[in-house]
Amino acid sequence: MQVKIADSWKNILQPEFEKPYFIELVNFVKTEYQTHTCYPKGSAIFAAFDFCALHDLKVVIIGQDPYHGPNQANGLCFSVQDEIKHPPSLINIFKEVSNDLNVAYPQSGNLEKWAKQGVLLLNATLTVRAHEAGSHQKKGWETFTDQVIQQISNQKENIVFLLWGGFAKKKKKLIDTKKHYVLETGHPSPLSANRGYWFGNQHFSKTNTYLKSIDKKPINW
Repeated sequence: MQVKIADSWKNILQPEFEKPYFIELVNFVKTEYQTHTCYPKGSAIFAAFDFCALHDLKVVIIGQDPYHGPNQANGLCFSVQDEIKHPPSLINIFKEVSNDLNVAYPQSGNLEKWAKQGVLLLNATLTVRAHEAGSHQKKGWETFTDQVIQQISNQKENIVFLLWGGFAKKKKKLIDTKKHYVLETGHPSPLSANRGYWFGNQHFSKTNTYLKSIDKKPINW
């Protein structure tokens, strides 16, 4: 079965595409897109891999679900299309970037610029039905994206994993912490951030300090 995913990722992920669960998942997603409005658009489902080649990978950020409102999701976790109002979690991410690095709050919520620098913006579930949060969970996407995390851990070294919130922190068991740099904090959602679990985590400066220490170019956040 052919899945359109960036060439750099094919070697380590191709075995997943042949497994029964993934074939069932593809059939489910095709039917959902034919019978309901779903996000992101079909060509952007694997955008996280398209914009961030495996050989350029430096940082992994793990989200849960794509945004389920019109014109928001673009296949990168926490990211929205240009000109789209910033969702609450993204606002808090940008506030922390601004405070941590003493830079201006970004105008565009499109995080393609991060992805192109080696940041894999991976949602655990890559599709969603419009206006129905979590509607494509437990259909096989999590099995696939867990395998992505596991393969990155196995195949690469010195990757920064940013685990934000309880859901992402559960993925730590998939990561070899002896060979990778893992940072954990609360989720950037208002519920968590307003209770003191997000702001001041300095994940962006800490990531860049680490990248410099291993002679890698820091991320322009």
